[in-house]
Amino acid sequence: MNKKIKVEICCGSAEDAIEAWLGGADRVELCSSLFLGGLSPSLGSLLEVKAKSDIEVAVMLRPREGGFCYSESDFSVLMRDAELMMSHGADALVVGLLTSDGTVAKTRLKTLMSLTGDLPVCFHRAIDVVPDWRVALDVLMDLGVKRVLSSGQAVSAFEGRDTLREMIEYCGARVVVMPGAGIRNENVAELLDVTGASEIHLGGVSRVMSDSSTQHNLNLRFGNPNSPPENSYKRVDRALVKAFINSLP
Repeated sequence: MNKKIKVEICCGSAEDAIEAWLGGADRVELCSSLFLGGLSPSLGSLLEVKAKSDIEVAVMLRPREGGFCYSESDFSVLMRDAELMMSHGADALVVGLLTSDGTVAKTRLKTLMSLTGDLPVCFHRAIDVVPDWRVALDVLMDLGVKRVLSSGQAVSAFEGRDTLREMIEYCGARVVVMPGAGIRNENVAELLDVTGASEIHLGGVSRVMSDSSTQHNLNLRFGNPNSPPENSYKRVDRALVKAFINSLP
């Protein structure tokens, strides 16, 4: 394989995104709260990334955890965030909008697309819970979505590689289907060979950082008791990003 594979890194903070850029990533998906699957980042995060790097930034629009069927207030927040992120330099937006029956929320997505104009929109892994991905892709292509992030409706992209190949073949040149979830050095070559993907979405290129400020009471959790320890956090590591990119076939 000799084509250039575009690598997008999932980032939970501005510092993550800057590290991904220094490691040679082509694009970052800027989020917050990766433990919850990724929520909308702060405007300050976007401004910091744009000030400290020249990487392409796709900004997540997800106002809350727990699915993708939003209340009127949630959707209003999402639209306000879209306007703010666009006006402050976002290079793309990332969204997943579903109805209560799990199908694409066509009217709401059309409303968002009317705001974004030529700015690329990526439909994220909400595609992985729709009842019929072909029907969903037809809607997304008709509305002008540029990319779709998917694991092929499986736990990982590698496990869903056959479905991802079908998705890519189904869409042709109309939309980029970007595999994501569980992609590692040891499986990426076969994944790319099976799917024929031109872009991939990558997590798992982080190292654990320590924060000693909570050392005097390590039993406390300031969120859910099952949340990560308060004395550590993950940070994208530029060396791991670079090593992964250098390992691509």
